[in-house]
Amino acid sequence: MDKDDNLQVPVVVPAAGIGKRMASDIPKQYLTLAGKTILEHTVERLLAHPNVSKVIVALNSEDTFFNKLPLNDNPDVITVTGGSERCDSVLAGLKQVKDSPVAMVHDAARPCLTHEDISQLINHYQQTGRGAILASRVRDTMKRTNADNQISHSESRDNLWHALTPQLFATGLLIEALEKALAAKQTITDEASAMEYCNHPADVVVGRADNIKVTQPEDLDLAQFILKQQQRTVE
Repeated sequence: MDKDDNLQVPVVVPAAGIGKRMASDIPKQYLTLAGKTILEHTVERLLAHPNVSKVIVALNSEDTFFNKLPLNDNPDVITVTGGSERCDSVLAGLKQVKDSPVAMVHDAARPCLTHEDISQLINHYQQTGRGAILASRVRDTMKRTNADNQISHSESRDNLWHALTPQLFATGLLIEALEKALAAKQTITDEASAMEYCNHPADVVVGRADNIKVTQPEDLDLAQFILKQQQRTVE
């Protein structure tokens, strides 16, 4: 596939979760880092890329935070009502852009995504025509345990990857895969797992390991450090 610098890609950001592991009354996507909410950092980084056409944010039906953000007035940001699970929210967002040839999905709680990683993912699709996800190689020794948390054996790190986001696929194919996986009551933890279930190919594109997901309270300090370091690099 020839590279097309004008390819416009919408991005779905599922942001309907409540982040129970963060030990906070505020959903994690609305916690503050360097003067902005995590969600603002995430969406602004996406929209800063010239190949990103719009961002569709899937919100909880009882969300009371988003309409207070400047993002609420951005014409390139569309909101939809999400579902009880991530995959339901993603599906709701994708249906808003079903006529787009391709779409990306990115976690709301990954505010450290770089311009270069977005470009790599889009370029991979432009060059190969295949969907892909950002991923980083597993570096640590991996252990398999039994139900009592006793180590049974070590797993080889060969060909093991940490799945990151964004994940980019043909829009219609991804909608179909998600619907089939949901109907079969499959556990869908990311978009690639739905594609895997339907035997659709998905590649990995090497992404930066600092594209972390804020999941635990201690991740906040790390994310803030990464954002500051990245800003210094830009300056």
